[in-house]
Amino acid sequence: MDTFSGFLSIIGSIELPQIGVADIVQIAILAVVLYYVLVLVRNTRTWFLIRGIIVILVFYAVAVVFELNTILFIVRHGLSVLVMAMVIVFQPELRKALEQLGQRNMIFNVLAGPGSRDDAFDQRTVEELVRASFALGRTRTGALIVIEQTVPLLEYIETGIEVDAKLTSQLLINIFEHNTPLHDGAVIVRGDRVVSATCYLPLSGNQEIPKELGTRHRAAMGVSETTDSVTIIVSEETGKVSVAERGEIRRDLTRDELRERLDALRTSEDVQGNTLKFWKGWQKNESKDSE
Repeated sequence: MDTFSGFLSIIGSIELPQIGVADIVQIAILAVVLYYVLVLVRNTRTWFLIRGIIVILVFYAVAVVFELNTILFIVRHGLSVLVMAMVIVFQPELRKALEQLGQRNMIFNVLAGPGSRDDAFDQRTVEELVRASFALGRTRTGALIVIEQTVPLLEYIETGIEVDAKLTSQLLINIFEHNTPLHDGAVIVRGDRVVSATCYLPLSGNQEIPKELGTRHRAAMGVSETTDSVTIIVSEETGKVSVAERGEIRRDLTRDELRERLDALRTSEDVQGNTLKFWKGWQKNESKDSE
């Protein structure tokens, strides 16, 4: 009982700060600003960088608790360099975020998020991709098909021409047909839709890539090193089908091997799917009402 009374006396001796109306307003403003900053960066690779920074901060907190003075000294004296590095690394995303602030439907667009899709990456899409890949391979028509996953490919989508059409094997074959306006560059797929064509991808600097692989394969490797996308490559020289992901490439796949990999991708899409569909539908309804 004495212990409980002592605990109550300690609690009673704590002086809580006086919170006025101005303090509540400031807290609310900061909370809203922080929320929208996080929503904006969620659609970019900055989100994954922020998660890395959080890990570093947790590590710093552990160093403070256990008084790891050497680590604390390095962190404190390197803080100014870290801030400069963050500005440089985040520059494209910061610019994009500022541009989005001026867009009318920015709030609803960011709430929809990259994982919110009206159409899923389903079995029909898998079969259409397999059919198109090997049809292009038979005619030795080069192709580069990038399938977006959790990391948005906005910066690459914007380098191409908007398509926004339901994915079919006939559409992909027509896009990559020689001497057509859209055949050069990569096609980016989101869910069961072709989002953009003639997109430019970064070339991999990996010196271990076999010399017989050309620019198309190096581009597929490049985007797989910076995102979690899966890219199907059809060789123009040999007609063979390959898949690049996570900085690695699997060459000369059969129909069943390609279908197996895409089925695994479809399973992961099912787990991610249906996120915030309510917001997506709300946005569409708002657009119809405004018309």
